[in-house]
Amino acid sequence: MQLRSLRPYAGGVRSRVREAESVLVEQYGDLVRLAHLVLPASLGRHQRVLVAHSLVQRALRRAGTVRTEPGVPSPRGESRGGGGGDTVERRLLVEVLRATLTYGRRPRMWPAGWVHPGALRPRLPLVWGLRLFPRSGGVDELALAQRLSAAPAAARAAFLLRTVHGLSVDSVRDLLESADVPDVPAALRIAGVLEENSRRSPAALLASQEFDACALQAGPTDLLRRTRRARLVLGAAAIGLVTVVTLAAAGDGTAHRADTQAPAARTVPGPADLVRTAAGVWDNTSRVDFTAWPARGSRNHDQSLLDRALSAWTHPRSRTHLHLTPATTATPPATAPQLLYAGNIDDRAVVLLYDGERLARYGEARSGARDAELSVARADDADVTTAAAVTLTPPGGKARYLLAPWVAESQTRDLLHPDVLARPLHTAKDGVTDPVPTVPASGKCDSRPVLQLRSSQRIAEHHAFLLAPLGDLSPVHLTFTPLPGHGTPPARQPREATGPQALLAWAHQACSLGSLRDSGVRAVNNWDFAEQDLPDGGGHAVWTCARADTWRGSGDVTVSFRTSGYAPGAPARTVARAHATAACSRFGQHVVAVSGWRSPNGHWFALAAGSRAVTRLSVTGDVTITKQARTLAVPAPHDPRVTVRARLSTGEGLDAVGTPGT
Repeated sequence: MQLRSLRPYAGGVRSRVREAESVLVEQYGDLVRLAHLVLPASLGRHQRVLVAHSLVQRALRRAGTVRTEPGVPSPRGESRGGGGGDTVERRLLVEVLRATLTYGRRPRMWPAGWVHPGALRPRLPLVWGLRLFPRSGGVDELALAQRLSAAPAAARAAFLLRTVHGLSVDSVRDLLESADVPDVPAALRIAGVLEENSRRSPAALLASQEFDACALQAGPTDLLRRTRRARLVLGAAAIGLVTVVTLAAAGDGTAHRADTQAPAARTVPGPADLVRTAAGVWDNTSRVDFTAWPARGSRNHDQSLLDRALSAWTHPRSRTHLHLTPATTATPPATAPQLLYAGNIDDRAVVLLYDGERLARYGEARSGARDAELSVARADDADVTTAAAVTLTPPGGKARYLLAPWVAESQTRDLLHPDVLARPLHTAKDGVTDPVPTVPASGKCDSRPVLQLRSSQRIAEHHAFLLAPLGDLSPVHLTFTPLPGHGTPPARQPREATGPQALLAWAHQACSLGSLRDSGVRAVNNWDFAEQDLPDGGGHAVWTCARADTWRGSGDVTVSFRTSGYAPGAPARTVARAHATAACSRFGQHVVAVSGWRSPNGHWFALAAGSRAVTRLSVTGDVTITKQARTLAVPAPHDPRVTVRARLSTGEGLDAVGTPGT
């Protein structure tokens, strides 16, 4: 939308209002889109559309009654400035922004739960018996809608003014300041991040039907509720025409308050709104994740089942058991989610949905909507491996999985037996596997089954990887980083844990996977960061840092070491742990650890080891020694208590994993 430099009118208020009306009609679609996307997503699609139209229309009178002043001509090349004068277009933008940002904002000291006075001002268009909302867009539009809903309203406004309206940063800053935005620099900064994170052109995405609040589709409201209301109205008609009109007005106000306080009750997306991806998209896109999954399953057109699944997520009831993985919200999706699967799995009906950030699995007994359960888990930034399989069955001894369409081969193997070949896993045409044993939460560690999948050569040649079922919706991706000097690339990037060396290392770490059940873990990488020859006939030792990364970003690490005397599958010895740390990641590429160790001959030693950048080790406690090396082993008293500090090649110091503050 280009801001033209209009001559200020010398006429009265009526002339200025007429001029403002002509400008508003010309630019109505852009202004409504701006208001619609800046309004809180919690209003719901129907309510947001009505409020957006109302706010834009009400901006007419105020923008037209303010006398405009001549503007200073914009510099050459700045054809879309907003700060070159107080024009009608600028006033309209400012009034729409001010009203939209104010709507729903609870002032300081205003009682919680009360309707904000700004919410009472708009007189909404009267819509009876219908829900109005924009048509659903594609997967990229869905992802953009999710990012926008997570951003502050002022940042959304700045983003739209920059991308859709094409204004300069200075013009956007002027408009936001005029609209009384409290922290304009923060809004501009977040808007810049939104622009950088867009996979496609933001202007092209925002011009789609997903964000067009003027091109709407209609659907019915709750028909049963409408029937009950109609009966009440007919029964009250005998009282008189005046009473009926009064009740209708009161009913409209009640409906408006209900929409404000519980919008999800009237804005639940229907089965027809669900996003469905075509079957061949995964083979023709650079974004290989859940957005490329087609809608599969024998009941993906069962309107009744899909409606119950959507209602369980958008308007949960007490009879539905809700399970959330850590750091996952139960907030209803901002737009219609994507349908991944709907079908019968054993004795249950299962629906799998994806809203661009989270997976939601709805399950109920096949005989009816009894014993319903809804599991929601984060799945943001999933990729070809972490979006390769989803658990379709509730926690138990065995599980079925829905595999991604790009999985060409599926197998199972036991991590405790690295020398045993993987066994084929039968998968149905719709991508559902046969039952697979899961990792138990506790008990004897005699088996650690995992999935071994291989991607189609059309997206990745011979790309095999391991996924461990740990109770969450998405199995955990297992990777491996070998010892320095054993073929490790300079950047020390984790590699797939399917080779002989990786499988042998994981055999010693497999038993620790049980402690990660239901913890929202996305991937676990085993990094063999040091090796050393042990004294007193102890053989060869390897030090490992196992990092478990969660979907929420934080990670926990466990440092252990194993010797050549350990049998395959014997658990490595844990020497240190740390929670919510960057250690052993690309943001914490250096590590050092220390431990007491008893040799096969019964003698005690203090062992210490550091990663490749360590040049000196200083051990204190029951043993005090400093050595210019990456590893050391010194005699020590029984079960020594020691600490270690390392010096890196950069001259910096490094404390051991598990030291307070690390």
